[in-house]
Amino acid sequence: MILDTCALLWLAQGGGALSETALSRIDTALVVYVSAISGFEIGIKVRKGKLHLPVSPDDWFTAVLAHHHIKILALNLAICLRSTTLPPLHAGPCDRMIIAAAQLYHLPVVTTDPLFAPYGIEVIA
Repeated sequence: MILDTCALLWLAQGGGALSETALSRIDTALVVYVSAISGFEIGIKVRKGKLHLPVSPDDWFTAVLAHHHIKILALNLAICLRSTTLPPLHAGPCDRMIIAAAQLYHLPVVTTDPLFAPYGIEVIA
């Protein structure tokens, strides 16, 4: 499974807006990924003052990934190209990268974004 950026932030804050189903699936998943694009998205939000972290984004990611045993799903050419060919249902480039990765690797996505499901991927809300 892949956590979208909001799901990662909520998990790091103790669960937040994640449902019991989502938390249970995360706990029992063999592997939980976060896309490398989430690092970009969080870094931009911190730089613009829209997100405040107790430490730098680098240190925050290192701690959260280790604590929750999350692996980074790297961006590659296939994901980048796939994101450009998706129907224009979702305008967010970071989310389109996550959707493309989910499609290519047949992974469910933990998200509350209603625009993910129309792309034919499993959504864990």
